[in-house]
Amino acid sequence: MQQLEQRIKEIKTKLDEAKNLRYKAEVRLEDLERQEKEILAELKELGVEPEQLDEEITKLEREIEQGLQDAWALLPRELIHDGRSE
Repeated sequence: MQQLEQRIKEIKTKLDEAKNLRYKAEVRLEDLERQEKEILAELKELGVEPEQLDEEITKLEREIEQGLQDAWALLPRELIHDGRSE
């Protein structure tokens, strides 16, 4: 009888743990869904569709690289000490 009671207590404890984990997962899911909505709203404000995100990142990387090259080209040669040869 004592073994049966002990087993019931163990099952109840495990069930409580599972309920707690489920609650935490639901809270986390709600938080992630809220973040997703915020990100999608920001993308919409920027005029970028989620499907185009990789393309937009690549485009921005190219623009940054071009801007850096333009900045280096504007520096007087005597100020460039890193061995660049433009």
